[in-house]
Amino acid sequence: MFSKFIAFIGVFALSLATHAQQVLIPAPPQLAASAYLLLDATTGKVLVEHNADEQLPPASLTKMMTSYIVTNELEHGRLGEQDMVNISVKAWQMGGSKMFVREGTQVSVMDLLRGVIVQSGNDSSVALAEHIAGGEDAFADVMNQTAELLGMTNTHYVNSTGWPAEGHLTTARDLAILAEAIINDHPSYYPLYAEKYFEYNDINQPNRNRLLFRDSSVDGLKTGHTEEAGYCLVASAERSDMRLISVVMGTSSEDSRAAETQKLLAYGFRYYENATAYKAGETLESARIWYGESDTLSLSVAEDIVLTIPRGSRDQLKADLSLPDTIKAPVTQGQQVGTLTLSLDGETLAEVPAVAAAAVEEAGFIARLIDAIKLFITGLLS
Repeated sequence: MFSKFIAFIGVFALSLATHAQQVLIPAPPQLAASAYLLLDATTGKVLVEHNADEQLPPASLTKMMTSYIVTNELEHGRLGEQDMVNISVKAWQMGGSKMFVREGTQVSVMDLLRGVIVQSGNDSSVALAEHIAGGEDAFADVMNQTAELLGMTNTHYVNSTGWPAEGHLTTARDLAILAEAIINDHPSYYPLYAEKYFEYNDINQPNRNRLLFRDSSVDGLKTGHTEEAGYCLVASAERSDMRLISVVMGTSSEDSRAAETQKLLAYGFRYYENATAYKAGETLESARIWYGESDTLSLSVAEDIVLTIPRGSRDQLKADLSLPDTIKAPVTQGQQVGTLTLSLDGETLAEVPAVAAAAVEEAGFIARLIDAIKLFITGLLS
C-alpha cells in the first residue's frame, strides 16, 4: 500500500511539473477596428491579425510609401537633402492636412520630407511626387512598382497622399510589410518618424501620432484619416531587444486608434519575447565526412537565428538537424550540408541551412581508397 501511495505521489508530481512547464497565453485582444495586425519587426512573426488581407482605403497611411521612395532616392544619391523643389499650383491648392507651402516658392527636400512624415502634408507629398517623377500619376506608377518589389500583393496606389480615389487600396498586412521596409531599409531616416513637432512658414504643427507623446517606446510611424477609411494608425515600438509593428485600420476616432494600438502593443510585449536560438558560427554538431583530409566536419549556421516565441518558452524549443546519409569531401566553408529545423509545441518556427563551419579538402588517393572500402563494408552491414 505504501509503495502504491509513493507511486501515486510521483505521478501527481510529474503531472504538476508538466503543467508548470506549459506557457499560458490569453487570447489576443479584440479591437474595435476594421482590420489590424501585430508583428515583430526583426523576425516577421505575426502575433495577432484580423482581416489583415482585406483591401481598405489607407488615407494618409499612403504617405508611408511616398516617404519610403523619397528616402530610397536619397540613400541612392539620386536626390539630395538640400535639393530645392519647385512648388506647383496643384501642390499649393491641396486640401486636407497641409505643410502650408506657397506656390512659386522653392522648398528643400528635407523640409518637404518632414512635412510629409510629421505634418502629414498633402501639399508636400504632391510637391515631392512631382519633383521625383514629373507628375503625380507617374509617381503613382513608381509607388505601385515599389509595392510589388516589397511583396505588397494587395496594394494599389492612385496618388501620393491617400486622397480618396477609386481603386486606391491596401491591407493591414501590406502596411506592416511597408513599415518593416521603412525601419530596416533606411534606418538613418527612421528617426524622422519620432519627431513630435515640425515648424515651417512660422507654423508649428505636432505629429498626429498621439502615442509619441504617451509612450516613450513608440517611435513611429504614421496616422491616417478620411471619412471612408476611418481613423488609422501604423505604429512601432521598441522595448529591450524587441521591436513590434502595429497596424490598426478603420477605428472611430483619434483616441480610439491610439487606444486600440496600445492594446496590441501591450499584448505583444507582455506575452512574447525574442530568443536567439543559435549564433552565427556556433557549432551545431560534428558530422562524419568521407574522402576528406579530416574525418569530421563541423556544422554551424551562417546567421543568428532569432525567433519570436511565447515568453518563458525558450527551454521548450526543439532542434532537429537533418543530414544526408553520406557527406563527401571536398566541402567549402559556408556550403550547405543539411537543414536545421526549430519547432515549439509541434509548430515549425524556422528551417535554415546547416553549413560547413570550415572547408574540408579532398584527401589523397590512399586515404580515399580506405574510406571507399569502409563505406562498402558499412553498406554491406547495414
